[in-house]
Amino acid sequence: MLQLDLDISLVDRARAAAQKITGSFGWLFEGYSSVTIERTVLRLMGLDGALKDGKPLPNVVIDQLHKSGSLGKGAAIRLANAMLLQNMSAAEVATAINDQNLDISALPPAPADEIHALLSELTDKMMAHISGQKAKREEMYQRFGERRIPAIYVIVATGNIYEDAVQAKAAAREGADVIAVIRSTAQSLLDYVPYGATTSGFGGTFATQENFRIMRQALDEVSEDEKRYISLTNYASGLCMPEIAALGAMERLDLMLNDAMYGILFRDINPRRTLLDQSFSRMINAYAGIEIQTGEDNYLTTSDAVEKAYTVTASQLINEQFALLSGVKPEKMGLGHAYEIDPEMENSFSFELAHALLSRQLFPHSPIKYMPPTKFASGNIFKTHLMDAMFNFVGQLTGQGVQLLGMMTEAIHTPHLADRSLAIENAKYIFKAVKDLGANLSLAPDSFVNRRAHQVLEEATLFLEKVAADGLFSAMAKGEFADIKRPDDGGKGLDGVFAKDEDYYNPFRERMMKELKI
Repeated sequence: MLQLDLDISLVDRARAAAQKITGSFGWLFEGYSSVTIERTVLRLMGLDGALKDGKPLPNVVIDQLHKSGSLGKGAAIRLANAMLLQNMSAAEVATAINDQNLDISALPPAPADEIHALLSELTDKMMAHISGQKAKREEMYQRFGERRIPAIYVIVATGNIYEDAVQAKAAAREGADVIAVIRSTAQSLLDYVPYGATTSGFGGTFATQENFRIMRQALDEVSEDEKRYISLTNYASGLCMPEIAALGAMERLDLMLNDAMYGILFRDINPRRTLLDQSFSRMINAYAGIEIQTGEDNYLTTSDAVEKAYTVTASQLINEQFALLSGVKPEKMGLGHAYEIDPEMENSFSFELAHALLSRQLFPHSPIKYMPPTKFASGNIFKTHLMDAMFNFVGQLTGQGVQLLGMMTEAIHTPHLADRSLAIENAKYIFKAVKDLGANLSLAPDSFVNRRAHQVLEEATLFLEKVAADGLFSAMAKGEFADIKRPDDGGKGLDGVFAKDEDYYNPFRERMMKELKI
């Protein structure tokens, strides 16, 4: 593969600064929890379902405990205690809270050994289920072979999960390796996960456990037909990061968009809340063998792709360190970048080649998620299709892990099946035509591509060292990422963060940390 002549001392300095930035959040991860983390614990304990008005049962329990200030010990102890004393299932306890005004925070404590025995039983059961789903994925890869590099990644977004399944199967048969179901607009701002299958959504389909199950079943069917494992992606971001990660683990999703920085910058979610939620959600993903994907590509939709390229590299390095803290291995880190340089700029391809190679070389074991040109896509579908071909060329030449295909009509309307088919045909042609080209080329040490990559790395290193000195919260408040200002006490969801008591207990976090050796 093409290789940059990188200054290793700069790489070391950049990683050291990123590690200092992320390592400063121990106080948050160890000292606090959130309402969605506690709802996640209840879901992992087996609590499922919703009231007639659609309110999820985990929300029923956590809302009562949070309102009464009784979450400090963690929801696991409270629910297990109620299950024992009331001789009820988790769902029956939640229903009794709603129907009978049962106050589980006022119940006397059951014997501690009985509480912990019940929690151990429930933890064993769910961990075994998630491990079984991971084993099933690995078994299918063994039978059908590993995913191609770059993997062809396409999107479905009809709003109706049943129509999504039809379109996903059609895309897989055309050659797609990964199907992403786009979430309904603004679901990231809901502080609950909708229940059941959904058939309406704006700009996408709601992320629910039943929708995950339906799509997983559809893709397993086409995987068997095509003799190729088709991966499924959804979004564990927003105000319900760990809950959706848990549902994805239960239903064997393979990749999940999981990035607190994206939620902070582009959805105005409180920084403390979402960094805390990200920590546990990534731990769940790591345990389930789910590949995380990050959203650095979005930075270039609000800031210039050349002038602010260093912010993408800096954020990738920060995301890498946060992922390591949660037990995510490099081979499961789908760090993001994007082909968003103005096509009218001279040598735009050379700039992009430098940026793509830098991402690939800094993270050699990671399946980098490469995003297509969208900012400069237009009603000229032929030019957009050509830009997508150049994007595919760079992706293959630099060995990106996941290639999210552009669609020539995306600047005009939601792409049709035929548009997706043409995009897949474009990628397959380019990937085959230049398959081994990178192994036959080399860069002169003083080439533009080498000099540009060094410039971006140097700028990212200096930026990370400044952030390490000032603090990540300070940098975000000043708008130093994506030119968007986000103070640490602003945004949505801070009221859902609470301090843990000394005897706080989350059996799943403890077990995962032990097994992931964090």
